Amino acid sequence: MLLAAAVILTTLTACSWPREESAVPTPGPYVWSDEFDAPAGTPVDAAKWKFDVGNRWGDHELEYYTDSTRNVAHDGKGNLAITARAGNPDGYQCQYGPCKYTSGRILTEGIFEQKYGYFESRIKIPRGKGMWPAFWLLGGNNWPAQGEIDIMEVLGHTPATVHATAHGPGYFGGGGIGTKKATRAPLSDDFHTYAVDWSPNLVVWYLDGAEYFRMTPKSLKGKNWVFDHPFHIILNLAVGGRWPGAPDENTVFPQSMLIDYVRVKAWDNAASAARR
Repeated sequence: MLLAAAVILTTLTACSWPREESAVPTPGPYVWSDEFDAPAGTPVDAAKWKFDVGNRWGDHELEYYTDSTRNVAHDGKGNLAITARAGNPDGYQCQYGPCKYTSGRILTEGIFEQKYGYFESRIKIPRGKGMWPAFWLLGGNNWPAQGEIDIMEVLGHTPATVHATAHGPGYFGGGGIGTKKATRAPLSDDFHTYAVDWSPNLVVWYLDGAEYFRMTPKSLKGKNWVFDHPFHIILNLAVGGRWPGAPDENTVFPQSMLIDYVRVKAWDNAASAARR
């Protein structure tokens, strides 16, 4: 299973957005959230999150994901910090040999999963070559058949560009369906909100409340639409990999991805139907 990302994406323009076949997304009530208001140094809420641990993913990433508060902990200022660190004091082994870095990857699989709705997080990302923060949804462990929705991915050496991508059977890796959006200032300078509104046959991406990309079955050009079952949430900070490349001499460690909150609303089927 990959944290799939693509340097080359199948990009759709606004004029190609097909609206007529899609259920207009209308957020319903909040159904799940984490505000990360715990004391500094405390671990993530185990009733809401669990950990992926290890270095077993296929993107040639360099980090070892741990469940330690050295890598995932509240900062006492209303944020969760996922921190990438250089070094390997615990002797972790990676696919390439002794691990060079540690970091964190948390997910709601088996705890909270939802079909459709509005998924949003307010995040301040790190920057620097090799940094790869992500906020995404995954449809199960049978990847890519069960689908993936990348709400936010940013490469640390291009911090003024956010990537939005979806993956499924026949459109994964470099063939993912998505776009990238440039911003005036680096996204690492401040907190920003990243979100998707997901409803039957439609996924819409937002940055700071402004829509910048949407996908429907027509976007897949005959490939299978697999975004019609529950997905879970993942937050992680990868180091290195085929897409971002390895850190260089200018990359500073430690670095943290700060998450102010994650909030999920249900999809309001009745309201959406009334608006069509």
